[in-house]
Amino acid sequence: MKSEADILANEILDLSRNKLLVNLRFMDVALSYHKRVLYEGSLATDGKTLYYEPGFVLKMYKESREESVRLYLHMILHCVFQHPFVGLTVEERLWNLACDIAVECVINELGLNGASSVRETGQNQIVSEIKRDLKVLTAEKIYSLFKSADYPDRELSRWEAAFRSDDHSLWYSGITEPGLNADEGSENAEDQVARNISSDKEFWGQISDQIQMDLETFSIPQGDKAGNLMQNLKAVNREKYDYTSFLRKFAVLGETMKVNEDEFDYIYYTYGLEHYENMPLIEPLEYKEVKRIKEFVIAIDTSGSVMGGEVQMFLQKTCNILLQEDSFFSRVNIHIIQSDADIQDDIVIHNRDEFEGYLKSMKILGHGGTDFRLVFRKVDKLIEEKHFNNLKGLIYFTDGYGTFPENKPSYTTAFIFVEDEYEVPEVPPWAIKLVLQREELEML
Repeated sequence: MKSEADILANEILDLSRNKLLVNLRFMDVALSYHKRVLYEGSLATDGKTLYYEPGFVLKMYKESREESVRLYLHMILHCVFQHPFVGLTVEERLWNLACDIAVECVINELGLNGASSVRETGQNQIVSEIKRDLKVLTAEKIYSLFKSADYPDRELSRWEAAFRSDDHSLWYSGITEPGLNADEGSENAEDQVARNISSDKEFWGQISDQIQMDLETFSIPQGDKAGNLMQNLKAVNREKYDYTSFLRKFAVLGETMKVNEDEFDYIYYTYGLEHYENMPLIEPLEYKEVKRIKEFVIAIDTSGSVMGGEVQMFLQKTCNILLQEDSFFSRVNIHIIQSDADIQDDIVIHNRDEFEGYLKSMKILGHGGTDFRLVFRKVDKLIEEKHFNNLKGLIYFTDGYGTFPENKPSYTTAFIFVEDEYEVPEVPPWAIKLVLQREELEML
C-alpha cells in the first residue's frame, strides 16, 4: 500500500508532466513513456524508468513548482538526446556536466513560463563563456571541449553548481532497477549491459526522430524558437556511416590470384593423397572471383572554404581503406580530380605505389569558387573517350556550397562532408549525402 507521501509525489509528477504536455505537444510520447519506481536519492532515469524519492519531490515542489516542471523536462530531454546510453566509454564527471549544460540551454531557450528557474541568469553567463569556443551546444561538442581545454577543478565545480539537476549514476550502472544486477550464469554482465543500452538507445532514437519531424512540419511555432533543441535533435538523429563499408559499395567482380576455397573439394584432394602415393585427384583453383574497387573517381573541392588539412585527412583515410588487400585490385583506374571554379588537376592512379606517392607529393590547387558541374562534364567525357570501362561511382569531398548538375549521371555519386558547427547543405535527390565525423577522419 502506498504511503501518503508517495501518493502526493506521484500527483506532483503527474502535474509536472501535464503542464509540459500542454506546451510541448510534440513531446507527448517522450513525456508519457516512463514507469515510476521508488528510489533512495532524488530523481533519476535510466531511459526505461523514472526513479523518485517522495521526500525529495515534495520538498522541491514546496520550494518551487516551476523547478518541479523543469526537472521533469530536464530528465526527459536527457533521454531524447540519448545521453544515458554511453556505457562506460566517457569520463563521467565531464559527460554529466556537458549533458546538463546542453539540456538546460534548450530549456532556457524554450522560455516556458511554468519551467523557469532562478539559476537561469547564472547559467546564461556561463553559456556565453562556452560560446566563445563553440557555436553548437550539444553534449558531445561540450564534452570534447572539456576534454581538450583542461578546465581547472574550481571552474568545473562552479559550473556543476549552476547546471546539476538530476542523478546520473544509473547511466553507468547498466541495471534495469536499483539493486538488480545482471543475471549470473545467463550471459556475461558486460554483454547484458551493452544489449540493454543498445535496445534503449534504439527506442529513444525513434522518439527523437519523430520529435524532429514534428517540429519541422506541424509544430512550426515551437520549432522557430527552439534552435538549440533542433541542433541537438539533428546531431543525435544524424545517421552514422561506416566509411569502409560505404566505399566497398563501389566494388566490382574480378579475378584475383588466390586459392578459391569455396569451389575446392578437399575430399577428393585428401583421398588422392592417401591412396595414390601423395598424388591429389584435384588441384585447387589458382584464382577466385572477388568484389573489389577497380574504376573510381575521387573529386576534391579545392575552393577557399574547404580546409587543406581536411582534404589531406580525407584522402589518407580513403587510401588506407582502398589499399587493404580485400578492397583493391593490383591494377586499377582511379582518377583524383581537384576542382574549384575550374578543373585544377586530374591524376590517374594505377596501383598502390602510385597512390602512396601521390599522397606524399600532393598539393592543393585552386581556392576559387565551386562549380560541381565541371567535374561531372570531365568524367562524362572520360567515359565517352573510353578511359573507363565500368565506372561504378564518384565521391566528391566538399563543403557543399556550389552549383550542382541538374541531371543524374550514369554512375552513383556521393557528396562527402565533414561534420562541423554549421548546417550541412542539401544535395540533389539523385546523390548520396555522407557526413563523416571529424574524429573518424583523424583515426587514420
